[in-house]
Parts: sequence; structure tokens; C-alpha cells
Amino acid sequence: MLLALAGCGTVEPGAGGVRAESPCPSKAPRYGEVPRPRPTATAEAPRPPGSPTPVPSTTGTVRDGVRITRLYSGAIDEEGVCRPSSLTAEFEVTNPASHEMTYTIVLDARGYTGASRVMGPVEPGKTVRGRVAMTREHGDLAGGTSVSILSVRSVPSAETPAPGGPCPASGVRVYADEGDAAMGLRVVGLHLENCGKKPYAVDGRPELEIIDAGHERVDGVRILPSAEVAQLGGPPDVARPLTLRPGERALSGIVWRNTVQAVDGAVNAPYLRVRARAGAAPVTLTPELDLGTTGRLGVQAWRKQK
Repeated sequence: MLLALAGCGTVEPGAGGVRAESPCPSKAPRYGEVPRPRPTATAEAPRPPGSPTPVPSTTGTVRDGVRITRLYSGAIDEEGVCRPSSLTAEFEVTNPASHEMTYTIVLDARGYTGASRVMGPVEPGKTVRGRVAMTREHGDLAGGTSVSILSVRSVPSAETPAPGGPCPASGVRVYADEGDAAMGLRVVGLHLENCGKKPYAVDGRPELEIIDAGHERVDGVRILPSAEVAQLGGPPDVARPLTLRPGERALSGIVWRNTVQAVDGAVNAPYLRVRARAGAAPVTLTPELDLGTTGRLGVQAWRKQK
């Protein structure tokens, strides 16, 4: 059962639901009024006016340390206007680990576009709160009044990929792209950028470690040159020494097939710990590995990006 929602309202005694109130008022200036200053953009959705809907503790509202706490009908857009066709959800995240973690939370509401938030670093044993807004396209009808936590992924904050922002202390960035999936074949690019001030040398392929949803290492999967899993085309996949000058980039990639050849033994692991070279600081990516029962993961050698 997913949580029940009917907007900025109050519980109606005996009705077993929530009574919707009038749509949230607009903050747009009326004719003749002085326009209000445009709000500063933030990573967190503003809270709409009105009273929140209380959230019962039901299936779909609590998952992996994340709990939906309140819901609002409407969302404030970047112009400061409350859009009643949108939906705002508040949630809290509790970190049970012994080290700082960074969370990626995806919420879903039928009839709305899903929304995600990155929260962190969250200190051990601490709880932080966040807010996301979900919208629906013009002309689309909301398919229901339920919101649920679609997925929760968490990585050690010290291993969080940094595709932008300040250069990491290591002097290099390692991150993944969105990848591609077709006919059971999965391909995800691994990117390496020397954002430091010294040359950075790699030799061959990145080192990989597969991590399951419980943050435990997955054994029994063979990590092979990519050509032994699938022919991807492009230049020959040859491992050779490579030195990146400051500002230069390199590209690798992982490839696997979601092929099930047995009843048991399928491997599903959301995380991949990557080291650009032996002894390098690790970065934990989230490629959502669904390896089937083949037990193989292919990896390409680093090659310089032009």
C-alpha cells in the first residue's frame, strides 16, 4: 500500500482520506502590483504555502534509511509561482554507517515526473532533511495520489564522483556517463580527467571492484578485457601506458550482458568501486550492474580523448 495524498488539506474524520483544499495561491504579482524579487535558485525545492498532508507509515514511504515525512499540493517554480498541478514531498535521511555517506534518493508519483535529490555528506548517526518537487507535463493527468521511494543509493562521501566543481585532492576526476543499453548489452563510459597541475600516468585498464546493495564486495564475477564480452567497434582495445598532461582526459568503459542462463545465480549490484590505476584513491560509481548469470564484466583500456 502506498501513502495516500490529496494535496494541501486536512484529514477528514470518518472519510478515511484527505480533504483537498483550494489550490495553493500564486506568488505572481497581480495587475498593478510591484513585482516581487526573483528568488535565488537553490538545490532544494521551496515549500509551498498551505498545510501539509500527514504521511502514514506504509509500504513505499520508508526505505534504506529514507522516510517521506510530509507532502504538499503544488510546487514553487523559479519565478516564485506556486503551481497547483505539481507535488512537493519532504523526507529525512538517517545514516547508520560509521563514516560519512552521500545519498541519491529517487521519489516517484504516478502521473508525475520522478524527482531525485543528492544529500550529503551525512555524518554517521545523523539525520538530515530534504525536499523535492514533482511536476507533470501540460495536458497530462495525474494518474494517482500516491508517492513512494523508488530507489536509495549511498556511497562513502570520500568516494563520491566529482564530474564538476573543485578538483579533488588526488588531482584527477573519475566519473561515469549515463551509458547505453540495447538488446541485453550494457555499455557505460568511464571518464578520467587530469584537473591537477602535474602529469598523471595510467597503465592499462582501471581497477574495478563490484559492490552489492549492502555495500559488500561481490566475488565470483570475472573482470575481462571488453572484447571478450562484446565487440564495441572503434580503435583496438589495447592496454598501454598513457600519461595525461594537466587538462587532458582519458576514456575507458565497462560492458556486460544481462543474460540469464540458469535459475539461480543472477548478479545484481548497484555499485562499482573504480581506481584509475593501482593504488589510486577509489571512486564509487552507481552503474546498476545487472550481470545476469554470465558472471562476466568487460573493461576497456584507458585511451586518450581528443
